Amino acid sequence: QVQLVESGGGLVQPGGSLRLSCAASGSISSFYAMDWYRQAPGGKQRELVARFTRGGATNYADSVEGRFTISRDNAKNTVHLQMNSLRPEDTAIYYCHADLFTSATTLGSYWGQGTQVTVSS
Repeated sequence: QVQLVESGGGLVQPGGSLRLSCAASGSISSFYAMDWYRQAPGGKQRELVARFTRGGATNYADSVEGRFTISRDNAKNTVHLQMNSLRPEDTAIYYCHADLFTSATTLGSYWGQGTQVTVSS
């Protein structure tokens, strides 16, 4: 069984910074990709915010490019999202997601429970 546990959310003023972390644990063989999604208040779908792939490539939503940085600590099976210059429209529940192998051939998709980020003065 695989668990993803997020931390680091909270309330911050516009222009401020937050760092989210997601720790993966359980029967993990290897990672394919780890991502951060968000769902805004009243939003129907989760939006992909940032992705870190197995090859080390990173991808960002246009709305966060240049402000957010995703990174991974391989030794700790942890992914971080550094969020700078936060705006009210960044307010959302942020979810960690991972596509990972639990064996040599079994690929699964896993979600964390979410952490609230609120940007408000």
